[in-house]
Amino acid sequence: MNPILGMRGAVVAPHSLAAQAGLDILREGGNAIEATIAVASTLAVVYPHMTGIGGDGFWLLHQPGQAMLSIDACGAAGAGVTRDLYRSLDSIPWRGPLAANTVAGTVSGWGVAYAHSAAQWGGKLPFARLLESAIHYARHGFPVTHSQETNTRNKLAELEHQPNFAATFLQDGQVPVYGQRHTFPALAATLEQIARAGADDFYRGDLAAQLGRDLAAVGSPVTAADLAAHHAQLKPPLHLQLSCGTVYNMAPPTQGLASLMILGTYDRIRQPGWNPDNVQGIHALVESTKQAFMQRDTYVTDPLHMPTDAQDLLTAQRLDAMAAAVPLHQASPWPAPNSDGDTTWLGVVDAQGRAVSMIQSIYFEFGSGVVLPQSGFWWQNRGCSFDLQPGKLRSLEPGCKPFHTLNPAMAQLDDGRLLVYGTMGGEGQPQTQAAVFSRYVWGGHHVRSAIAAPRWLLGRTWAEQSTTLKIESRYAPETINALRALGHPVEVVADFDERMGHAGALVLHPGGWIEGGEDPRSDGCVAAW
Repeated sequence: MNPILGMRGAVVAPHSLAAQAGLDILREGGNAIEATIAVASTLAVVYPHMTGIGGDGFWLLHQPGQAMLSIDACGAAGAGVTRDLYRSLDSIPWRGPLAANTVAGTVSGWGVAYAHSAAQWGGKLPFARLLESAIHYARHGFPVTHSQETNTRNKLAELEHQPNFAATFLQDGQVPVYGQRHTFPALAATLEQIARAGADDFYRGDLAAQLGRDLAAVGSPVTAADLAAHHAQLKPPLHLQLSCGTVYNMAPPTQGLASLMILGTYDRIRQPGWNPDNVQGIHALVESTKQAFMQRDTYVTDPLHMPTDAQDLLTAQRLDAMAAAVPLHQASPWPAPNSDGDTTWLGVVDAQGRAVSMIQSIYFEFGSGVVLPQSGFWWQNRGCSFDLQPGKLRSLEPGCKPFHTLNPAMAQLDDGRLLVYGTMGGEGQPQTQAAVFSRYVWGGHHVRSAIAAPRWLLGRTWAEQSTTLKIESRYAPETINALRALGHPVEVVADFDERMGHAGALVLHPGGWIEGGEDPRSDGCVAAW
């Protein structure tokens, strides 16, 4: 299984139709941002259980010779979303109208990225062209994947009674099966409106007025005024210097800080021969993850409410202390933080060496499960991560951004290679990023085998209660037994288990050639030319 090669551009996405939509844009002379919008919008249709325009998005933007940039397209809790709204509850519901309590920021990210493309990257393609594939598949249909069928079937009991879910995701009252044609005609009309009027119409135009009526009709506390108050932000990302180069990730409210801390800690303790394919490497990465997650759950929240700037938490002194706290010969107690998530990550590199690492999410499978009746798309439940108790790190406050597991990544290696990588998978995202990075950079893997090789997942994800160290069964029995002997609560899971995430990566080499790898756990591919 060799990497996919290209010279003039490449796209990696967890669904093949989306990757090909992005490649079409590159072939027409579009740049990496324009291709990313095509991929992201198509994923919002053909991978509906994982993403949608009712969620949030985050971007990393690389332009040769320029500072790395990020786009925070995260929506905040509505102005009327107060703790009193949930006074009869112990926590925010995972599903239903009261879970649909934050603004959907994804489309605003498309708009800010498109404006940056036109102003700085020479983008010339019409915005409407970038949404053509998404509109076509929503209007005329796409084949259902195994992943969509399985997730619809598994989550049906908790979703089928949510507003408009059954009418949108079932066919004749039945779960659509693999290969069956599925359409979203109301979503197609909404995408056509965005294509005509632009991304801002979602927040401050005719579409925004319709969304306000839709949200009220389903009982969501988010209003048209909340949409009008939302703006995506273009800002610097977090960065960390490693022994091999500089790694970049998203600032809060995402857990990008944790992803960088894992690599910074592991880089300090790793020894020759350690890698994610052997006991020593897995143990060191798992323990580095625990250290990073404890820091994350001490500090990361809406950046406006953080007393310390996240970049200031990435000091050598702090990372040295974290590395010193890693026990090399036994597993440390696991605090078991809770997080779930369903997400799509994608990466694009164009012929001029510009690159995008982008992730968009609706949080749980199908988000809140609430589908807007006229607009035809499903709203996220990211606000479930708020705490209803006052005075906590992530206490619910109107206008506050929720904690996000999303964190797209890039690395500028000292030898001139640019690594564009990421994954879905909630709590597992930083862990999978660490596995892919360390395999590729330090472990002797090429980019495709670094993704396909067996992985692990510490803790819970995808709305499961288990907090074990999950290990794919392709690991040798002696490796699994040795991890247990160190004190890790190992649970052996299936090969290519979807819970391990849908990772992907592209590498731009100094000579201008590109190689890429997709995740066999997904329905994706690398499309290159």
